[in-house]
Amino acid sequence: MALYVYAITGASHPLRLDGLTGVGDGRTPLRPVREGELRAVVSEAPEEIGLTRPDLEAHRTVQERLWDDGTTLPLGFGFVAQDEDAVRAVLAESAEQFAARLDELAGRAEFSVKGIQEEETALREVVDEVEEVRRLNEVTRDGGGTYDDRLELGRLLLGEVQARQVGLAEAVLAALRPHARAERLSEPSQEYFLSASFLVDRERAEDFVRAAEEAAGDLSDGVEIRVRGPLPPYSFV
Repeated sequence: MALYVYAITGASHPLRLDGLTGVGDGRTPLRPVREGELRAVVSEAPEEIGLTRPDLEAHRTVQERLWDDGTTLPLGFGFVAQDEDAVRAVLAESAEQFAARLDELAGRAEFSVKGIQEEETALREVVDEVEEVRRLNEVTRDGGGTYDDRLELGRLLLGEVQARQVGLAEAVLAALRPHARAERLSEPSQEYFLSASFLVDRERAEDFVRAAEEAAGDLSDGVEIRVRGPLPPYSFV
């Protein structure tokens, strides 16, 4: 029987699974698979697993309940094992590694930080502050200027916005790093100029959030810093 695997815990975890149901039809009970000093929390896997809201919510709810009660190694959505023997084999093979990671994550949580800048505000700042951009913007207004003028304007705008967003990201990271144990950075995207996860001691969680709020307050208009957490440490397993 295929099993959907949610997380790995130590033997001392209370495994308070009452009232929880797994990914699938909403009626699948959860249970532990034991191997030595480790436990894997599983449920029967549905025939098909899709990125549906109910399944994602069920996965998240299980992860957060487990994490609230003790240290876990949360697995990402969609992790399936062939059967209990396969789960036990993985727990046995990597027992030392899993135990060490559980010790490292004890008393710590993940915070997700996203940096967003309004596109219109970012472009307006560049036009207002960079003379050559301002000149080309005037030249090409209402369809004027040459093709090369429009190409150069686009190139300058993009380069200036990206350079400024790198500076914004570095300022936020510099403010948050003293309050975190570790970090994981993702490449900037069109939506986020900063996308990062931080591993933070629970006792320093308030300091971390306060530092994020202060960093956001120091940034220009149109810039927003979104912080989610504390969360199970998905990015650090």
